[in-house]
Amino acid sequence: MSSEPSYFTPADGGFQPTQFALSHWGEDHLNGPAVVGLAARTLEKHYGSDEFMPARLTVDLFRAARRTLTTVEVRVVRDGRRVRAAECDVLQDGRAVAQATFVQYRRSEAPRGQEWTPPTAVPELPERDDALMPYIGSEDGGWTRSPAAHQNASRKRFYFSCADIVAGEKVSPFARAVTVAESTSLVTNLGTEGIGYINGDLTVALSRLPVDDWILVQADSHWAADGVAVGTATLFDPKGPFGSGMVTAVANPAAQIDFTNRPFPRSETNYE
Repeated sequence: MSSEPSYFTPADGGFQPTQFALSHWGEDHLNGPAVVGLAARTLEKHYGSDEFMPARLTVDLFRAARRTLTTVEVRVVRDGRRVRAAECDVLQDGRAVAQATFVQYRRSEAPRGQEWTPPTAVPELPERDDALMPYIGSEDGGWTRSPAAHQNASRKRFYFSCADIVAGEKVSPFARAVTVAESTSLVTNLGTEGIGYINGDLTVALSRLPVDDWILVQADSHWAADGVAVGTATLFDPKGPFGSGMVTAVANPAAQIDFTNRPFPRSETNYE
């Protein structure tokens, strides 16, 4: 068994969450990256293909996932010549805590002509060390290893790799992109008093796979009204932007996470 950090270990026909999967939302709650990462890993493992680009993954987070045995069920929705689609249920105690939809497009030549793209430069990145801990940045706070310095109203950024999804399995570029993209919730919902919105989903859309193990997530928008928020972010690697993340979220002020008065992270690779 690998000694590298992982979110889950194989157990009893399913997966047992590790300490790295724990969240700040509750003592035995799992964090979003662990859940979406498991869904991404499972769908790619069962239905991925070198001929198809994993273009979109949408994960609906129905219930708070707990630190208990977790199983997965997968099924094909469409297996076409140009479009493939599949679904995955993430189950605990016989109930779905999350459901994912996976869409792949056959790779091909680009059409003729040029299209508009926004002028987007790769933001300045911190100098990495060997620690598997995220860097959090904001326009008002620079780069640090904790969100506490970024409880402000400026634009946020997140720079990270990720733990293995399942112990003993090297995480794939696709699963890594999905797992890190879950921090769209962090960079869009972190405000002056911490995080008071909990995301109920994640959509990751990719034009290509990342070329590096570390991925930057930069907030693009955050809109909120009546306790409901939506946030979007752009994903970067050394070649530039390659995808987008989007989350919708519901207000959860009773369990608001104020990073200024609690240890961060709860484990070496956990951030939310």
